[in-house]
Amino acid sequence: MRCGWKGALPAPGIRTIRDMRSVLADPGCPASDPLYYMYRDLARSPADRRWLINHRLRYDITVIPPRDLCGEHVKTKGHYHPANPAGTGYPELYEVLEGTAQFLLQSRKLDDVILVHADTGSRLIIPPGYGHITINPSPGTTLVLANLVSTAFESEYGEYEALHGAAYYVMSDGRIAGNRHYPDMPPVRRYAVVRGRGAAGRSCAGPIYAMIGDQDALAFLNEPEKYPAVFTGL
Repeated sequence: MRCGWKGALPAPGIRTIRDMRSVLADPGCPASDPLYYMYRDLARSPADRRWLINHRLRYDITVIPPRDLCGEHVKTKGHYHPANPAGTGYPELYEVLEGTAQFLLQSRKLDDVILVHADTGSRLIIPPGYGHITINPSPGTTLVLANLVSTAFESEYGEYEALHGAAYYVMSDGRIAGNRHYPDMPPVRRYAVVRGRGAAGRSCAGPIYAMIGDQDALAFLNEPEKYPAVFTGL
């Protein structure tokens, strides 16, 4: 990874076609494994790891090679975040390290759907109350993502699995196809993020890994209710 991790990575978690069938536009797609790789709980030094543990944060990298899944762009499974003790949903901070990403966000109330296009070097904050999937729309480029997120919760996949994916499928021919298992949904809003500018909130100078050690910059990941201004912009 040119723009990603320096040094050896641990063995990844691997998402397989069996894991993903319930959320695909074509659940019978005869795709081969693996679909994408998840490197969890990374740190470049013992000091960084101690800081992350003490502040209940985790740094991850996800690698999504280009694939066509029977007419649908390859994507992550999709999940929601639960509410924190104050009753506000946990957010998440993403950075595109290599390639181009599309993030499909949907509110838990199912009254808002946003498709965000993000270039290399750009950042996106998943706001409280939104579920999300990440899509690699490129036919020939691997997508590499970093994220910072609270360790105080576990991702909730059940609603995506029960409804056979997100409210819309992003197809390889450019169509946005509705998921018939959902009720009537609002049209998809589109938003673009470019290098050096981020959707929802803070400045995008430098990689998100450089924020490790800066309690003020990352406190919103555990206490989003105290930082409402961070979640503007989408």
